[in-house]
Amino acid sequence: MHNILELYNKINKFGQDHDMKFEVPEPGKVIYRMKVQERHMATPVAIHGGMVAGMMDSVLGVAALSVSCERGRLVSTVEFKLNFLHPAHLGDELVGEGTVEEEGNRIIITSGVINAVNRDTVIAKGLGTFNSYPFEKSGIEEKLKKK
Repeated sequence: MHNILELYNKINKFGQDHDMKFEVPEPGKVIYRMKVQERHMATPVAIHGGMVAGMMDSVLGVAALSVSCERGRLVSTVEFKLNFLHPAHLGDELVGEGTVEEEGNRIIITSGVINAVNRDTVIAKGLGTFNSYPFEKSGIEEKLKKK
């Protein structure tokens, strides 16, 4: 795995707090996994939409990061569209797959889908736009040195 992706994995508190794990089989492709837990629920029967949105932002964003890191660059979300298709339930095994559709010098377009694989059900589909920028401009390295 590219060192920028390894660093992201170490410092991404949102992913850690929600037990989200990802793998990058190749640049431009990501697979994210998460099991729906009690703390993710909005009601006794359905996950909170914000959790699905957070997972989708991760799916789309890490797909973009997986290509931008090859050029020593990070990404930030410009916008994303999310279609909620079915509710996710407590105990569901969610698998999100993200793909880079287009990569420009600064703008990267990605698409993604989140499935409840235990029920063979599509939970959500998304499309995202990401800004690619130099790692040095992020301030991450300086922040980590101060710890």
